[in-house]
Amino acid sequence: MTSLRFHPLSLSAALAAALLGGCSSPDSNSGTAATSAASDTTATTGSATPGNSPLQVVAEFNDPQMVGVAVAPGGQVFACFPRWDWNPSYPIAKVGANNTLTPYPNASWCMWNDSVKSEPLKHWICPQSVFADKSGMVWVLDPASPGLKFTVPGGPKLVKTDPKTGQVLLTIPFPEAVAPRKSYLNDVRIDLQNNYAYITESGLGALVVVDLKTLKSRRLLDKHPSTKAVKGLVIKAEGHPMIDLQGKPAQFNADGIALSTDNAYLYYCPLTGHTLYRIKTAALRDPALTEAQLGQQVETVGEIPGTDGLEIDAANNVYLTSFEQSALLRRTPAGKIETLVKDPRLQWPDTYSFTADGTLYVTNSGIHKTPNWNKGVGQPRQPFRIFKMALPK
Repeated sequence: MTSLRFHPLSLSAALAAALLGGCSSPDSNSGTAATSAASDTTATTGSATPGNSPLQVVAEFNDPQMVGVAVAPGGQVFACFPRWDWNPSYPIAKVGANNTLTPYPNASWCMWNDSVKSEPLKHWICPQSVFADKSGMVWVLDPASPGLKFTVPGGPKLVKTDPKTGQVLLTIPFPEAVAPRKSYLNDVRIDLQNNYAYITESGLGALVVVDLKTLKSRRLLDKHPSTKAVKGLVIKAEGHPMIDLQGKPAQFNADGIALSTDNAYLYYCPLTGHTLYRIKTAALRDPALTEAQLGQQVETVGEIPGTDGLEIDAANNVYLTSFEQSALLRRTPAGKIETLVKDPRLQWPDTYSFTADGTLYVTNSGIHKTPNWNKGVGQPRQPFRIFKMALPK
């Protein structure tokens, strides 16, 4: 899941809204269920569904910007709307029929303003990732960095919830040594076999591992090139170079993450880069290894197109969201890159969620259409959507 996304609202105004404005979104009424149903009348040219596309629209929203999706057993769909330039009413929400949103796990958790700033571990500050594990629990990763500036002290956390009851089961805070002020915890995978969580940190570039028994976390590989953006590389989306308002190329560090089905390997990649890496999870869990020894355990899997989200199936095919091509790709264990679907509606495909019945869900976040990458002028874009399709054989 990529960070550093911007909306036409000014960042300073957004930060003021995030810190002072409660849960109300600039485009919605406070205290009401969000129903940001989008229409293709606002979309760019080519928004019509391609005749041969297997993608079905599950939900769509004009605003605020959506990045993540998780589907729990039974079909409950959850979406993530970070507090970047918008202050969404429900940064974590359950998605219902007709594009309706319900705050998750409740309205109190969705609130972040001066009245609750003394309780940073009890509220979504700027959640970035929502993930359903194989047991059906839903985890939320909150880097707690509204506006993508600095973390709120005491705010970075990983939270385990039960979607059947809506209860928070576990809250794991991250100390500043693990989540520094300029860090941005990005995406998470849960290893139920070894009782660990693995996280990418894209703000400065690192991996974070969490012992779910002791709740202790460690920051790893924060000086290793595998977690860093490739300097000088200009990534493109739909041919559009990602250059910021200062004329600098986008530098996105460790972002995409996937855990092999047998929990033996963690796959990851910096978004600004074209290399897929992996490392044995046993090495990540071994505190006896020095940083240099751990770095020697990193394996280069192979070259890939620019990728945001990763996922992996039982056959160890690695799925890639290709923002460069508006496509969903699959890398076989033999290294062959296959195109699953190419669809103009996949404007910056972002995050995957796979279900046990063999359904693939994916979001689009339209990052390349936002003002920060267009000389300050937001470009016409399609709605933010959650798609689904059957996992190809």
